[in-house]
Amino acid sequence: MQNVKGTYDYFGREQSIRQKVRSTLTELFELYDFESMDTTLLNELELLTSKYAGGDEILREMYQLTDQGGRQLGLRYDLTIPFAKVIALNPGMEFPYKRYEIGKVFRDGPVKKGRLREFLQCDADVVGIAGPQGEAELMQLAAEAFRRLEIPVILKWNNRRFLGEILEATGVPLEDHLSVMLTLDKLAKIGSTGVLAELMEKGLTPAATGKLKELLDMDAPSLDELAVKYELDGQPGLLEVLALQQLIAGIGLAEICVFDPFLSRGLSFYTGTVYEIFDASGAYTSSLGGGGRYDSIIGKLVGRDDIEYPTVGISFGMESIMALLGERPIREEASGVLVIPIGEVMPQALTAAAALRAAGIRTAVDTGKRKLKKTLAAANTKGIRYVILIGESEAADGKLRLKDMSQQSEELVTVEAAIAQIAE
Repeated sequence: MQNVKGTYDYFGREQSIRQKVRSTLTELFELYDFESMDTTLLNELELLTSKYAGGDEILREMYQLTDQGGRQLGLRYDLTIPFAKVIALNPGMEFPYKRYEIGKVFRDGPVKKGRLREFLQCDADVVGIAGPQGEAELMQLAAEAFRRLEIPVILKWNNRRFLGEILEATGVPLEDHLSVMLTLDKLAKIGSTGVLAELMEKGLTPAATGKLKELLDMDAPSLDELAVKYELDGQPGLLEVLALQQLIAGIGLAEICVFDPFLSRGLSFYTGTVYEIFDASGAYTSSLGGGGRYDSIIGKLVGRDDIEYPTVGISFGMESIMALLGERPIREEASGVLVIPIGEVMPQALTAAAALRAAGIRTAVDTGKRKLKKTLAAANTKGIRYVILIGESEAADGKLRLKDMSQQSEELVTVEAAIAQIAE
């Protein structure tokens, strides 16, 4: 018996940390006024394979199946297309609409550290905000999330419309823009030599290839340098980038949010801003999250190519975050209270535990079958501060013995007094 390759069960300390990450993100999503949503894992294959969906690479990794009625279905490979489906199916929804979803997605792709076949995504999306406010707010959310998780990050960002304007200026045909963007996006992984070799296989004109080489030879070009070199003054993509850059500076995120003109991300549906989050130290190279603007999907799904639903989203990769936290552990919350019955006093122990739980205090009841010394040592190892001892004499008096493990002190108190002290 074994798990399917690329799938794992989580329990113990690892699950505790996963829950910590999940609760941190959930709290932030709700602080930013995002509404919880659950979308379907099973979807019609036609939806998931739509030309407006994830692109050829994602479709190759999609799990496909047929139900007993002969219907062609697929497991969702991300949370974005199912979300777009919800918006398309509910035309009366009031905008702007902000939602978050934390759920499993499935991809039959290569397995490596931080990349599985069944994994958890944590997404936030907003429909109905066309300007840079949507992107900036999601960048704020991401910066705060990783600050709370004590992970220094860099958020690299770009704009596909702007990158398209550069490609047009270099002579790349419109029909080749997406393919060239996806190759340029590999710069950090395969270097300029690898990117140039891949570009030369695309059948571009020698002039276009030469100008792309000039672009690759530029050393971390600034926005201003690119705008001047490719004469982009007044172009829509450039204006979008300038507006977001100004907003990023205004909210104090310029050090974390770094402009990267080669970034485009792998999914085909992005229409404007794109961003990706990385470990600032560079020790962990995989992405910790990413997202961008996809204004066209929803309208196309409802058969209205002439209507855009301005939409922008972000996704946090739980498995990548956990892979990083395995090397850089976060502080775990201490466990609650342990009630230890001594002798035939289990009814009183369970009654005391019920009172503690009713007061919102996490409480465990020991079986009472181990030696007291070992039980106390185990509680100390787990970081449990308060232990409640109930023996036959305490039970007879209707009291309990409250032991403070950090202060190495104990006193005989009522359950009400114990609750008051623990809750301080």
